[in-house]
Amino acid sequence: MNVLEATDIVQVFGDGETATTVLRGVSASVAAGELVALVGPSGSGKSTFLSIAGTLLTPTAGALRIAGRPALGLHEHAVCALRNRDLGFVFQFHHLLEDFTAFENVVMPIHGARVRIDAAWRARARGLLERVGLADRTSYRASKLSGGQKQRVAVARALIMRPALVLADEPTGNLDRANSDDVMGLLRELSLEEGTAFLISTHDESIAQRCDRILAMQDGVLVDPRVATAAAAPSPPA
Repeated sequence: MNVLEATDIVQVFGDGETATTVLRGVSASVAAGELVALVGPSGSGKSTFLSIAGTLLTPTAGALRIAGRPALGLHEHAVCALRNRDLGFVFQFHHLLEDFTAFENVVMPIHGARVRIDAAWRARARGLLERVGLADRTSYRASKLSGGQKQRVAVARALIMRPALVLADEPTGNLDRANSDDVMGLLRELSLEEGTAFLISTHDESIAQRCDRILAMQDGVLVDPRVATAAAAPSPPA
């Protein structure tokens, strides 16, 4: 089953002479439990595509299905419900609430879904924190955690609602190599254990190579990954 199906996605910003086409008919899919890297140079359209896949931006044209359900043309309440039920998000900058504990940050999406946090939800939050190696940091405020620990909390938060798909925008871009490797290993294990798919935007080729598949974007279209890698590489000295 595909948890993401994007068909002929077009995104144009502005009107008339100032119009800028950022995506030019992008079609892509992600299967359940799959780790997919999204690569390409800055300005290629990666972040715009992730925003559309996350229902944070409505495309100019095209079709989008999340977990088998149409995700465009819905009322705001329905979009929010789909986003909260089927999607998780991990960003380069973790976006934790610094004055809240690791546990409180993880359960934040449950509040957003207006669901009562009962014993089962509390057990899941603690289980995820244990799974990401932070069982002894549950009651620590986010401000007291290291960068790598904060990103692990962000991963746990993204998974709390058991989403079909997690969208990760440069999730290791603010981490050193050791922490980057730890986070990627964690995503791989969690995809197997939870059945969650991950679409990971990254500039790091070593991160992309650890995924099941690579989608490469350049100038608003998908291209052969080797083309995008060559375009992103620095030019040799003259």
